[in-house]
Amino acid sequence: MKLHTITTGDGPKKVALVHGIGASAELWGSLAERIAASGEYTAIAVDLRGHGESPRAQSYRLGEFVDDLIETLPGDLHSAVGHSLGGALLVRAVPRLLPHRAIYLDPGFKLGLPSEGAGARVFWALSGVTLPLVMLASAATGTGDSKRYSEATRVLDKRAKRRFDKKMTVGIFDQITHAPTASAASVVPSTLVLSAEGKAVVPAPIPAELEALGWDVRQLPQVGHPFWLHDADATLGAIRDVL
Repeated sequence: MKLHTITTGDGPKKVALVHGIGASAELWGSLAERIAASGEYTAIAVDLRGHGESPRAQSYRLGEFVDDLIETLPGDLHSAVGHSLGGALLVRAVPRLLPHRAIYLDPGFKLGLPSEGAGARVFWALSGVTLPLVMLASAATGTGDSKRYSEATRVLDKRAKRRFDKKMTVGIFDQITHAPTASAASVVPSTLVLSAEGKAVVPAPIPAELEALGWDVRQLPQVGHPFWLHDADATLGAIRDVL
């Protein structure tokens, strides 16, 4: 599927921006503008299938999302940035995209949801009830906190959530839970940045394992999972040298 994209800037270095579940290309705006401001970069943000202005689909398998990225993004990327679900997709796409560098912001590598035994079978059989409760509990503890958003960001966030195809949610969480990203050396130089809430999607010992395999692992504890929506300047400061 060819995805809708938003391009910011016209510099020679192309940077792909891949959002998380329920978000959109336009939510990258504050960070994309900062990336492009130097004149060095062109930022290309995608709307994943079922999000923003990209088409809805009959199926939302992770492999299909990855194929969409390969079809849509240019083959001469300088770097690629994936956030949350976007990070889980990017790590699967990198061997085919081959950007010069990959950057992961709280990527969805592994979720703390049950995957084995009778309890897991019950959880996923009742996922239409249990998963929203888990997500609500996470929100209550600060994950995805929107209190730090600007008014303009709140408007974009609400629009993104209205437009995305919510039927994908359970399936995506199920796929990542039962097929987490294995710790492995990357085919391109890779940077992992964890927020104050990063352990929810990249729990220990994964960061240490990745660092031992040559990944550059960083912490940005002053922001929560939304990263640049909390503080775009701090987020850019954490990755500027690897863009």
